[in-house]
Amino acid sequence: MRLLVVCLGNICRSPMAEGALRARLAEAGLGPRVEVDSAGTGDWHVGEPPDRRAIACARGHGVDIGGLRARQLQAVDFRRFDWLLCADAQNLLDVRRSAPDTAVADSALLLDWAGLQPGGAVPDPYTGGREDFEQVWQLVDSAAQAVVTRLSQGGDSGIIPT
Repeated sequence: MRLLVVCLGNICRSPMAEGALRARLAEAGLGPRVEVDSAGTGDWHVGEPPDRRAIACARGHGVDIGGLRARQLQAVDFRRFDWLLCADAQNLLDVRRSAPDTAVADSALLLDWAGLQPGGAVPDPYTGGREDFEQVWQLVDSAAQAVVTRLSQGGDSGIIPT
């Protein structure tokens, strides 16, 4: 199973979700069986580390995302990944609009796909403060836990811990 988390600039929501997913999958023993990455629909921050507030928030929850670097969604991602999991409806719309004819990946809202909140959005904390990043962490970590449950039960992939 290959999951790509997508937000706007790939410096706040999607790297936090990538970190939470990797941590929760590792705890469940699914880390080696599920590939997780993140990307942004825009190119403003390509090559940059996550926002310092995102790094601090994740670190406060025992997850290190400081080594991640922002990248922009590419056409190959639509063939390389099984699911493109988007932070909000605009990201989902942008992802679907940019899908090449050769796309094989499905796309959905992260919170919806995780089974937490149909149509739910992970709000962009970029212009906010520490509490906004904490709210995002709570959402993406809850989503990560729900994804572990989904995949452990064989959802979408037949991945069942051995």
